[in-house]
Parts: sequence; C-alpha cells; structure tokens
Amino acid sequence: MMSWLFTGMLVLSLLFGILNGRMEQVSISAVNECSNAVTLAIQLAGVMCLWSGLMRIAEVSDLTGKLSRLFRPVMKLLFWHLPADSKAAKAIIMNLTANLLGLGNAATPLGIAAMKELEKISPRKGIASNEMALLVVLNTASLQLIPTTTAALRLAAGSAAPMEILPAVWLASSMSILSGILAAKFFSRLFGKGAD
Repeated sequence: MMSWLFTGMLVLSLLFGILNGRMEQVSISAVNECSNAVTLAIQLAGVMCLWSGLMRIAEVSDLTGKLSRLFRPVMKLLFWHLPADSKAAKAIIMNLTANLLGLGNAATPLGIAAMKELEKISPRKGIASNEMALLVVLNTASLQLIPTTTAALRLAAGSAAPMEILPAVWLASSMSILSGILAAKFFSRLFGKGAD
C-alpha cells in the first residue's frame, strides 16, 4: 500500500514539474533531498543504537525487573488477567518503558514480543484478546517522558532547543493515553468477553 502511495506522489511531482516547466527545480530538489535523507537516516540510526544499547543494558542488569515491580500497580489495573511475573507482563513492561523514553523504533520489537506472549496465553488463537487490543492502544497513544526520536529529528533540522517541546508532548500524550485506555475499557465491556 505504501509503495503505491509513494509511487503516486513521485509520479504526480514529476507530472506537475513537467506541466509547470520546472523540471530543473524538481531535479535539483531530488538530488538535495536524497543526501538529506541519508544524513537523517544516519542520525536516527545513531540515536536508536544508543538507546537500544541502553535498553539491553537495562535488561541484563535487571533494571527491567525493578521497573516491573515499579509498574506492577499499573499493570494490575490495566492487565489484571496477567500474572505479574509472566513473560507477557515483563514484555509489556519493557515495551511501555521504551515508549516512555520515546523510543518508538526500539519499542516495536518489544511490542511484537509482548503480542507473541499474549497470543500464547490467549484461549482463542488468531483473535485479538482485550489485553492485545489494550496493548495496541498503549503503543499507539503512548505516554512519552523523553521524546528522543522527535528531539533527534528537531536537532537534525537545526533546532537550537530540541527538547523545548516537552510540556506539549507531556500534555498531548497524557490526554491521548487516557482517552485510549478509557475507549479500550469501554469497548471491552460493551462487547463483553467475546475477544477473551
């Protein structure tokens, strides 16, 4: 689907460039933006390597176990069907921690691992349980304490203060996570235990 979207945008850009007689500007922009894309990819890769390494250190040093104990009350409130020391609960904790740190790309493999663990304990294979739906909501509307990816993008774009967006990020992500959790809980009650 995305390949069709990008192909369509490329074809439309070329078409409008030809129709408006601005093919020279289209060519110059294409070359400039290719180098900008490579530079941005390298900067983002550096940030992701740093934070992924720190997350691995946290896992090996049992910081994740400590975070698991810290988040246990929240986990019991949101995922009350899950045993606190289960593999699924630990994977969810790691995923939520990565999201709290604004590491969307690092959170993705952790979210996939959490989904696999939830699938293992689900009584109905191939159908999303309420816990799986809630995990998707928590990932999509994640609360971010430190938006590292956004800060890296702002820094790459030349921002003098890439973290000045923190209050806005905290407010927006708090509201989105709250409304997402309320909606997930509402719909899980509305449609009953059919998905469990």
